[in-house]
Amino acid sequence: MFKKLFHRTPKPNSRAYRREMAQKIAGHHIRYVTENRNGVDEVIGREGSTALRGDELLVHASADILFRCRVDEMDAWELLSKDGVVITAPDLAHNGSTRTIIVYYVYYR
Repeated sequence: MFKKLFHRTPKPNSRAYRREMAQKIAGHHIRYVTENRNGVDEVIGREGSTALRGDELLVHASADILFRCRVDEMDAWELLSKDGVVITAPDLAHNGSTRTIIVYYVYYR
């Protein structure tokens, strides 16, 4: 109870913020994942989940690891609708190239 009342939001580029955001992202079920390629958002995966493994965030979809990054190196922010998250980081699953993906969550009522 006191934690919610007196919780201070860390600065957006701090390690604490990135770890807090990773905890918030982890465990969501994914409806689909998109990536902007040549100015067009393309769906790169459907039906999966997000997970934390050690100090890495993993995005699983379409029975494959679509994205894997170190939590301390990622920039992430939620969509205004809270239906998903945008993640930018060096992708360890694809030769360390910096990628930006948008993960859309499954909405349960």
